[in-house]
Amino acid sequence: MKKNILLLLFTAFSITAFSQIYKPVKWKTSTEKLSDSTYNLVITANIEENWHLYSQNVPDDGPIPTEFTFTKTSYFELIGKPSEEEGHTIDDKVFNMKIKFFENKATFKQKIKILSNKPFKIKGEVGFMTCDDTSCLPPSYVDLNFSLPSNSGVTNTSTTSNKTEVKKETVTHKTPKKKTDKTLLSIFLIAFFSGFAALLTPCVFPMIPMTVSYFTKQSKTKALGIRNAFIYGVSIIIIYVALGWLVSFFFGADALNALSTNIWFNVIFFLILVVFAISFLGAFEIVLPSSWGTKVDAQADKGGIIGIFFMALALAIVSFSCTGPIVGTLLVQAAAGGNQIGPIIGMLGFSLALAIPFTLFAAFPGWMNSLPKSGGWLNTVKVVLGFLELALAFKFLSNADLVLDLHWFEREVFVAIWIAIFGTLTMYLFGKIKLPHDSPIDHISVGRLSLGLITLTFTIYMIPGLWGAPLNLISAFPPPQHYSESPYGVGFSKLGGGSNQNISELPEGAHLMAPFDILTFNDYDKGLAYAKKVNKPVMLDFTGKACVNCRKMEQNVWVKDKVLTILKNDVVLISLYVDDKRKLPEGEAVDSKLNPGKKLRYIGQKWSELETIKYGTNAQPFYVLLGKNEEKLNEPVAYTPDVDEFYNWLKDGIAKYK
Repeated sequence: MKKNILLLLFTAFSITAFSQIYKPVKWKTSTEKLSDSTYNLVITANIEENWHLYSQNVPDDGPIPTEFTFTKTSYFELIGKPSEEEGHTIDDKVFNMKIKFFENKATFKQKIKILSNKPFKIKGEVGFMTCDDTSCLPPSYVDLNFSLPSNSGVTNTSTTSNKTEVKKETVTHKTPKKKTDKTLLSIFLIAFFSGFAALLTPCVFPMIPMTVSYFTKQSKTKALGIRNAFIYGVSIIIIYVALGWLVSFFFGADALNALSTNIWFNVIFFLILVVFAISFLGAFEIVLPSSWGTKVDAQADKGGIIGIFFMALALAIVSFSCTGPIVGTLLVQAAAGGNQIGPIIGMLGFSLALAIPFTLFAAFPGWMNSLPKSGGWLNTVKVVLGFLELALAFKFLSNADLVLDLHWFEREVFVAIWIAIFGTLTMYLFGKIKLPHDSPIDHISVGRLSLGLITLTFTIYMIPGLWGAPLNLISAFPPPQHYSESPYGVGFSKLGGGSNQNISELPEGAHLMAPFDILTFNDYDKGLAYAKKVNKPVMLDFTGKACVNCRKMEQNVWVKDKVLTILKNDVVLISLYVDDKRKLPEGEAVDSKLNPGKKLRYIGQKWSELETIKYGTNAQPFYVLLGKNEEKLNEPVAYTPDVDEFYNWLKDGIAKYK
């Protein structure tokens, strides 16, 4: 007993003496009375500056979400799931997914129904993950306690914080602070250019001279013509922004965020986009009821500001067969982002691009002489948009397959489909394929030839993706490289791909890390035993499935020849995932040395505690080179994006081992 106390004191002293102590999140609980029988359990997270906490709704294979559990008793029952604030949604380039998180403060509420009129207590637990600009911490688990009062009102009951105090590792990578703003800006820009594309379709482009003719006849003076044109443009914007607002209003932020990872959402919108694409290719037209156009035209004939507004509405209705699929696709993409104002921003960008040309040509009719004549090229634009929508549709089907982990739609299948789509588009642009509404052509224009060459180049670029090429230009669309028939590409076995370790049979507990073909252990003891057997130093890799900088190290540093050669031949790699949520086998669950009285439940907790106690840090990535007796060969390092620096660190440790 005395020995255990001394060990605990030594552990606490070593972490405190050699680490920078901080508390990333403090949790505060309270109860909020809604009626005599219903309450809200209110959980507030106070987050230190520059740190953020992840949402409850995080896609599979993403960061660890915030999760709440409550000990059930006969005194109450839960109503629904915990609600949360809007937060921020970012487009993460490493995980290729939309991720929601909170900064500074976050409030969660769990509604309950009281089944007893006596005061009682509710116990719960929150599991969560926190990150800052430079590093992420492993999942933490904090107890929550609520006292249900007999009187009304709000009662604060407890304040708690992370019990694990850790060292903050200083690294150079910075996460942009305004990723949410960048996401909205990207939505706006995509929608804006889509609006210009819609302008060049056969349903919209011919409307320009008709609109100019209307304003020329109705406006008695040039000033009045400019005013009416301006009102017309504003009316177009109001109509489409109102549509975006309706989508945001009916869904709400939480619903949009949940939709982005929902299986049925992705499948349904895959089907919708396929229908839109087939419509653009000429199989049929999607039109609104003709009676709508008749009624709106009648209102437009009345003149005045109201008449101009209804003329703008008539444009939206008449051109729906061309603009509808584009608008639908934009709304789907914006909704998939999980941001409540995304659809509004998307429709603002689209309508602005649509309104500007109509307004300018209506205000200055003389500019009409510079416009190209309508013709078959308008249908070509529409067909090209159809091919692009068809390609985009398969991204949604891929998302559903990833969530279900079915492996029906792996990376090679996705890339092959895109090669087929853009290859067919290339043949169409070269005039080898004709679709229903195409005009007869004897030759193709220079513009069409140029676009065909671009799509041909893009098609050829994607072909090596079948053999494992990363395809960085489209990395946000296909499934990740590990989600494939073979991470090394078609035609290679698991032990192929140029491995230079000459291993005929994998040791117990080892596997080859794809796509690098590095012999890797995920168990400390098994990896250490193998290292002693083959007389090599150990490289401990404290990592995480949700660790952004870990993936950057693997994708940008480990792949370099001089580093990869060392990892394959000169060290034994032991990768310990601190966010591994698999439960420890029965009999292996031990008491936590950092949180007395609590047991370690998950494999990741075991490795996280090992890193914290032995090396005084809890950030990832964290690399340690060990000798035969588990001694450090040199000073451990964290995120090291400089290839030469990481290589020199490896060479230094190996030299000391020898």
